[in-house]
Amino acid sequence: MQSLRSNRILSVASITIRNLDEATKARLRVRAAHHGRSMEDEARHILRGALADTAAPRRNLAASVQLRFRALGGVEVPLPPREGMREPPKPDR
Repeated sequence: MQSLRSNRILSVASITIRNLDEATKARLRVRAAHHGRSMEDEARHILRGALADTAAPRRNLAASVQLRFRALGGVEVPLPPREGMREPPKPDR
C-alpha cells in the first residue's frame, strides 16, 4: 500500500458550508454522536454514501408500489364485460 501512495499525489479538498440552519446542525451532531464520529467525519460519511456509484437501479413507479404492498396480498377486482367498439363520429358535411 505504501508503494501505491508514493507513486500518486493524494489531494484532499476542503469545503465550508455556510447558512446551515441550527436544526440541521443539531441533527448532524446527534447523528455523529450516535455513530461515534465527529460532525466533520459524519458529514464526510454522508457525502460519500450519497455520491457512491453503487446506487440502486431505478424501478418504475408501478414496480415500486407493487413491492411496497406485496406483503398485504393481492386484491381481485372484477372487470366489467367489454362492449364492442362504437362507430366513430362522422363529419357534418
